[in-house]
Amino acid sequence: MEIVSKNLNIDFMRVRRAAVILSILWLIAAAAAIAIRGLNFGIDFTGGTLIEVGYQQDVQLDSVRQALADGGFDGATVQRFGTPRDVLIRVAPDAASEEKNSAEVSDRVLRALSAAADGEVDMRRVEFVGPQVGDELTEDGALAVLVALIAILMYVAMRFEWRFAVGAVAALAHDVLFTVGLFALLQIEFDLQVLAAVLAVIGYSLNDTIVIFDRVRENFRKMRKGTPASIVNASINQTMARTIMTSGTTLVVLLALFFLGGENVYGFSLALIVGVLVGTYSTIYVASAVALWLGVSKADLMPVKKEDVVDDRP
Repeated sequence: MEIVSKNLNIDFMRVRRAAVILSILWLIAAAAAIAIRGLNFGIDFTGGTLIEVGYQQDVQLDSVRQALADGGFDGATVQRFGTPRDVLIRVAPDAASEEKNSAEVSDRVLRALSAAADGEVDMRRVEFVGPQVGDELTEDGALAVLVALIAILMYVAMRFEWRFAVGAVAALAHDVLFTVGLFALLQIEFDLQVLAAVLAVIGYSLNDTIVIFDRVRENFRKMRKGTPASIVNASINQTMARTIMTSGTTLVVLLALFFLGGENVYGFSLALIVGVLVGTYSTIYVASAVALWLGVSKADLMPVKKEDVVDDRP
């Protein structure tokens, strides 16, 4: 089945300056959101109390939130955990720090829920995550993203050319800052699942970039005429069917996860959806545009000729 015409000829690079300006404006807004509003870190990073309770019948999350608010836990996060009768509650450290004993937090939560419930509420599990553990996870998470970007820079530079490596890393940094900035702007909880999604976005975006760069290198060696911009355009058009198939099928799965997966995977699926869309955009208008801006040319990608060995034996 032919998804796009073989003669597809969209001039993507014609609007690359406008696209780069748009990306810069958004990245400034994302950086400002992170600096001013900050990330709404989940209990994995901040520490706090994780409580799992079970009801005798199905329960609405709004009624659980109201019961917790009446009990003095306004900032608690409530989500389903398995069946409609099981609920997972995360209590932020600000609320827990007022307690003399951290175990009292779970007792207060259980009393608040039992007072508002029609039947009995069972305490299934209580876990405490210390702030020190949260700090370690924060540092390790940031370090993981930094190490991944440096490793990718080295890999692309060795496989292609340093201009492509700079373009690829610029696109990945763009995707990460865009996604994290959106979470800061909307104050969506940022936990370890979202961090894993951000790392997955790096891998996905890089894969898309490598496919197009590989075709660009092939076309630079094969096409005798044409400017670097026209060759990049031709490469993007030639890989458009693959891009649509890969991104489209991935988005179908992620949208199903977003709408049907429940609150447990809400942040994870949202980060991946944003990352796939932005990653596809940045491959064309950030990675390729930066490589062109740095002056990549046919001479940079031609195979190195081996020097002839002179036989000077008598």
